[in-house]
Amino acid sequence: MIQFNNIKKKITEGFTLVEILIVVVIIGILASVAIPTYMKYVERGYASDAKVQIKNILENAEIYRQETGEWPVDVQTMLDEGVLGMKKSVLNKWEFDLQLEDDEYGTSGQITASSLPGMKGGEGKQIIYLIEEGEYVGYGQKREQ
Repeated sequence: MIQFNNIKKKITEGFTLVEILIVVVIIGILASVAIPTYMKYVERGYASDAKVQIKNILENAEIYRQETGEWPVDVQTMLDEGVLGMKKSVLNKWEFDLQLEDDEYGTSGQITASSLPGMKGGEGKQIIYLIEEGEYVGYGQKREQ
């Protein structure tokens, strides 16, 4: 009889439906907060690749201007002249557009990086470096376009 009561007690122990529902709701709330935050971190990670390349392009565009007296029209010009070194993997992920000029304050304009199908974060994302402000805007940045 004692064994039967022990078995019966073990079978009836467990969680109630209400307790399980409360746990599911709490997990849902945590997921609804955590997933968007995680996605922003992922976007920033993908965007950091383009940001590094934009800085590289700007520095080499300044060297190109010192050597030729004019700003490069595009990235391909700098690659052809041997002023810029960029991996093929970067060119498969990002397309860069240069709009550089001189004004009374120095260099102005912007460099835009647009994602291509090879970028894991998706095609059509843009990061813009505003030279006058020294700030990035767009995909994965605090300030959107």
